[in-house]
Amino acid sequence: QVQLVESGGGLVQPGGSLRLSCVVSGRTFSSYAMGWFRRAPGKEREFVAAISRSAGSTAYADSVKGRFTISRDNAKNSVYLQMNSLKPEDTAVYYCAADATIWDATPRSEGSYEYWGQGTQVTVSL
Repeated sequence: QVQLVESGGGLVQPGGSLRLSCVVSGRTFSSYAMGWFRRAPGKEREFVAAISRSAGSTAYADSVKGRFTISRDNAKNSVYLQMNSLKPEDTAVYYCAADATIWDATPRSEGSYEYWGQGTQVTVSL
């Protein structure tokens, strides 16, 4: 059984930084493309960032490009989301997701991901 557990969320002031982590268990981590999504209050879940199996490719939503960085450590079965210059509109529950793909791709669609974590709350406020 594949399990994803996020951590690192919390309350931060505008302009601050947070680093989210997601640990994956249950199968060979390097066989997954990994993604981060978020759901803000009253909104649908949206794509944030993705990283390919090899970490050779990354993709970002326009709203976070230049501020967020996705990375992975296959030796630690972990994916990270470094979030800098946070804004109040970044407030959301952040989810990591795993796509058991044969391609070295960076999927942006929720439907591409088979496994999801429970989410971690990020609140950006004074």
